[in-house]
Amino acid sequence: MEQRTYASELTIVMPCLNEAETLGTCIRKAQGYLAASGVSGAVLIADNGSTDGSQAIARELGAQVVDVPDKGYGNALMGGIRAANSRYVIMGDADDSYDFSDLDAFVDELRRGADLVMGNRFRGGIAPGAMPALHRYFGNPLLSGVGRQFFKAPVGDFHCGLRGFRREAILGIGLHTSGMEFASEIVVKSCLSGLRIAEVPTTLAKDGRNRPPHLNSWRDGWRHLRFLLIYSPRWLFLYPGLAALASGLAATLVLLIGPVDIGVIGFDVGTMLYAAGIAVLGYQAVLFSVLVKLFGARAGLLPMSPRYRQLIERFSVERGLVFGLAIFLAGVLAALGQLLRWGDAGFGAMDTAQTIRTAIPAVLGLVLGFQTIMFSMFAGVLNIPTSDGTRFARSSRDTEPAAEPHTERSMRS
Repeated sequence: MEQRTYASELTIVMPCLNEAETLGTCIRKAQGYLAASGVSGAVLIADNGSTDGSQAIARELGAQVVDVPDKGYGNALMGGIRAANSRYVIMGDADDSYDFSDLDAFVDELRRGADLVMGNRFRGGIAPGAMPALHRYFGNPLLSGVGRQFFKAPVGDFHCGLRGFRREAILGIGLHTSGMEFASEIVVKSCLSGLRIAEVPTTLAKDGRNRPPHLNSWRDGWRHLRFLLIYSPRWLFLYPGLAALASGLAATLVLLIGPVDIGVIGFDVGTMLYAAGIAVLGYQAVLFSVLVKLFGARAGLLPMSPRYRQLIERFSVERGLVFGLAIFLAGVLAALGQLLRWGDAGFGAMDTAQTIRTAIPAVLGLVLGFQTIMFSMFAGVLNIPTSDGTRFARSSRDTEPAAEPHTERSMRS
C-alpha cells in the first residue's frame, strides 16, 4: 500500500539526445493531453547530453529538464523516472513517432490497477515508412515471441517505446541496464516479479527527424535477444541441457548392451563415445543453469520463485558431495572391474570394441561425479550467508543500475 504523497498523478518522461527538431512538438502534444484530459501531471525531459539546444527548447515550453550525465537510453530514463514526483509515469521517445496527445488508454489501465501498461503498435496502426519491413515482419515478431515463450509476457509488441507504469513498482524491480536493453528489462523483470501487465493499442508515425535513428537493426536486435536468453537460464541452459543429457545417456545405455542396427545403418562404440560426450555437455548445462540462477538471485539480477527457493534451501553441500561421490565411485568400480578383466587376460591384447564399450561408462561416471562435486562446492560458496544475514537476494529491489555506456533508443522493431 503506497503511503507517499505525490505532487501529481502523472509524469510524461521523454529521454532526449539532440532532439531539437521534434522535441517541441512532443512537449506541446503531451501538455495538450494533460490540459484536455484534466489529469494532473507534468512533462519531464531526461536529457542525456544534448548539444543542439534541446534543453533550452524544453525549458522555454515549461517542461521540467533533468540532466543525466551517464550516457545510455536506460540511464536517461532511470534519471527521469527517479526525478518524477507522480504516482504514474508514461515514457516515450521524443522523435514525434508516438502520439502524446492520446494517452487515455494508458491512464485508464493504470487507474484500474495495472503496474505496467505496454503500447501495441500492431494493434493501433503503423504509418507507412514508420517501421522498416525487417523489424515489422521479422525482428519484432521474433523477439516478442521469444519474450512470450520465455517469460509468459502478455505482450504482443515487446519493444514498443510508449509505455506507462506505476512509478514505485518499476523502481522496485531493480532495473540495471543502461543501454537499449532497458526496454526489454522493464518487461522481463515485471514478469519475473509478478507485476500486473496490460496492453493497449497505440499508433506509430514516421519520426520527424532528418537524421537517421540511433538504432542498428542487427546489432541491437542481437542485444535484445541476448538479454532475453541471459535472463532465462531455463531456456538457455536447463531445457537444452536436459534434452542433451537424456538423449546422451539413453544412447550410451542402449549401446552398452551391444551394437545397434537400424536398417543399413549400424551404431557401435564410436556412436557411444559421442553420445557420452553429449551427456557430459548436457549435464554441464544443467548444473550451469542452477549456478546462474543462484548468482543472479544473490546479485539481485534475477528474482527467485518460492518453489525454486524451496528447492535451493533443501540443497546442502553435503548432499551434493555424497551424490557426486557416489557417481564418481561407480565410475571407479567400473574401471577397476575392467582392470581386473585385463589382469585375467594377462594384461595382453583385448577386444578393442568391448574394451571401449566398458571404458566409456566408467569415464562417464568419473566425469559426471567430479562435476557434481565441484558444482556442490561452488553452490555452497554462493549460498554462504552475507553480513546482512541473507544467502541470496530476496528480490531485485533497491539496486542501482550498472554503468554501461550506450546511447541507443528503444528498439523500433
